[in-house]
Amino acid sequence: MRLRPFAAQLLVLLTTLVTPLAHAEEAAPVLSTRPDQWAQLVDRHYNLYRITPTLYRSRQPDAAAQPILQQLGVHTVINFLKDSDSKWLSDPSIAKVQIPLQVVHIDDADVIESLRAIQSAQENGPVLIHCKHGLDRTGLVAAMYRIVAQGWSKQAALDEMEHGGYGDEDSLKRGIDYINRVDVAALKLAMDTGACSTSVFALCSIKDWSHKVRVIN
Repeated sequence: MRLRPFAAQLLVLLTTLVTPLAHAEEAAPVLSTRPDQWAQLVDRHYNLYRITPTLYRSRQPDAAAQPILQQLGVHTVINFLKDSDSKWLSDPSIAKVQIPLQVVHIDDADVIESLRAIQSAQENGPVLIHCKHGLDRTGLVAAMYRIVAQGWSKQAALDEMEHGGYGDEDSLKRGIDYINRVDVAALKLAMDTGACSTSVFALCSIKDWSHKVRVIN
């Protein structure tokens, strides 16, 4: 069958356009599944993920979340907000710890206090950490736990923090900036020595020093 000149030209044009697209689809990388070492989803509604068998992260829970926490065996809830968890958490078997963190300013002392609270609470069983959305404050503390407690590299922790599907990545800028500049060795040393911060000029360090002076006098 002979094609008319216009039809023949159209066929050539379509072939030219479609062939590269087909090759492009073949060459496109296939999205990998979620890395096993990343926190695994437990409940989408609460943005609830299992970081380790003894550490979970979520957004602000409510009373309806209590059965889920009980099923997971959570013994301690660490809250990074100013509002108390007493409004929704009525189970007396679950301890409440409150460490209000400022989104606009998080320093080494905040991170050290948070990590110590997690490690201390883990001695009694699984722990849940949360903020309002389970993203910025919770994400930063979770990433620093990966780095300090589990020995992850900064980049590995940042990859999970930014691409783990916890929420809007634009909200993570301050936390990312902190992780990029933090002195991990100094932070680990402070954790090991019982110091409240990496700096002797930190407010908590000055308070400790003034308390010791009063005791001596």
